[in-house]
Amino acid sequence: MRIDAHQHYWEISKGYYDWINENDDVLYKDYQPSDLNPLLVNHKMDQSVTVQASPLLEDTQYLLKLSEINKSIAGVVGWVDMTSSTYQDDLEKLKQHPKFVGIRVMIQDMADAEILLNKTYLNAFSYLEDNQIPVDLLIKEHQLPVIVQLLKQVPELKAVIDHLGKPNIVDGDPGFWKRYMKEVATFANVYCKVSGLVTEAKKDWEQEDFVPYIQHTVQMFGISRVMFGSDWPVCLLAASYDDVITIVEEALSTQLTGKEFDQLFGGNAIRFYSLENTILLPE
Repeated sequence: MRIDAHQHYWEISKGYYDWINENDDVLYKDYQPSDLNPLLVNHKMDQSVTVQASPLLEDTQYLLKLSEINKSIAGVVGWVDMTSSTYQDDLEKLKQHPKFVGIRVMIQDMADAEILLNKTYLNAFSYLEDNQIPVDLLIKEHQLPVIVQLLKQVPELKAVIDHLGKPNIVDGDPGFWKRYMKEVATFANVYCKVSGLVTEAKKDWEQEDFVPYIQHTVQMFGISRVMFGSDWPVCLLAASYDDVITIVEEALSTQLTGKEFDQLFGGNAIRFYSLENTILLPE
């Protein structure tokens, strides 16, 4: 099974997406399964994991309804307000849906990520840890030290770092990123998505811009804890769906065996998100 472990769908008219500017010719339009499915088929992707694009329960519910009529959606990563007194009830309701597979915390938008270390957030993360509910952590490189501190408080948290922690590819210090990603990788339940790199690079990116980041990630986490995600349609700001696949395949062409590529392109996502009951089996 080949799974794209990170992509998005939205309908602009719903008004959930404050981060998409109406002047954005690429993203300010609807993106639906009918748009992605031909690309999945072209690359022999069986299904995808759809990730919330808005910090609203309504967006999660919309995606779950979309998953009911689209077999190509293997699972939905949703959102709950972890500071709300109802977050446990919200999670329990979402868990009733067979295609709900976890939540995402949009840390990159926080003015000060250290808020994650206060009692309210730690209690919520402890709940996720105790119940082994998968959580995507959307962060930027400079927030990695706080993530390390968080993981020390909830060391069994079942988490995945989105987009390699958004390294500053253009003019950052790769040493800083390597140091803290290496620490994150010491937590056995933490995975990493090889995704979202093209939008962190300069517009005239080259394949070699990404190779060290991708290769170091696989070395640090091991092949059993990395998963491919296209970040479509956000990736279209800088590259095509074909491009993002090629970037990953070429960066690891001499590093991985066929079976290891199978893990990266599906096997690990199935295990992390427990997709065994929603994947499309061959007829």
